Amino acid sequence: MKTKRTAVLILALSFLLAGAVFIRAQEEETDVEGAKDHPLLSRMKNFYISNYLDRYDEHDFYFSESDMKTIEGDRTYLSYQLKEGVPQPSPLQIRRNYANALKTLGAKVVYEDEGYGCWTLVKGGREIWVDVQVYNDGQNYEINIVQIAAMVQEVTANEMLDALNKDGFIALYINFDTGKYDLKPESQGTIDQIIALLVDNTDLNVSIEGHTDNVGQPAANKTLSEQRARAVRDAVVKGGVNGSRVNAIGWGQERPIADNRSEDGRAKNRRVEIVKK
Repeated sequence: MKTKRTAVLILALSFLLAGAVFIRAQEEETDVEGAKDHPLLSRMKNFYISNYLDRYDEHDFYFSESDMKTIEGDRTYLSYQLKEGVPQPSPLQIRRNYANALKTLGAKVVYEDEGYGCWTLVKGGREIWVDVQVYNDGQNYEINIVQIAAMVQEVTANEMLDALNKDGFIALYINFDTGKYDLKPESQGTIDQIIALLVDNTDLNVSIEGHTDNVGQPAANKTLSEQRARAVRDAVVKGGVNGSRVNAIGWGQERPIADNRSEDGRAKNRRVEIVKK
């Protein structure tokens, strides 16, 4: 039977061993488990990956000192740390290396300053955004790469029907480019679910209603919202739904559901609603 003193000694020894493992891991200066460079870009010499993220997510890319654009898609985040005892590159050297590499890929500069660079390019038919941020005079730097992609459609036809029966409407966030009404490929999953909803419920008639935020002129916003609602309606009819069951209305900025003074609020106001008739 172990004595209390023996147990304490074992516990202390375990902490010492754990500390030794941690120190050895630091000394090795290796990439965090599961991390790897993005296929698009290699790393600077003598750096290792200290933090890593690879998932569907969003990231803010700057196109001036104070203005940014939120891009969502397949995001890879890499944080690099310089190894001990090696020459330290300057922030300009790091940024210039990535600028040159991206230029060879056909990337266009969005914005650059002393320790930051942002670029965009198209590869394999996909729009890609990249930024590089340098810290601590070149000891650390971060890369964000977002490939714009369709998010897996999570609102099903059954969930739409439940919302319509309960509330009489459901808000869907179908993406459009600024000032345009052409449906983007990533919206097809949502369109397919609307079609499935109407095909499976032949007695259901709906109104597709477009809404905007308050940026721009009210009359132009109303026209744009009508065009977007009609684009969704036309896609649904093209999918096999009788046009007499679906009409399109545009409300412009007249019916906000959130505060237009914030970007988050404006994003919520830019929506398409399916309304039960």
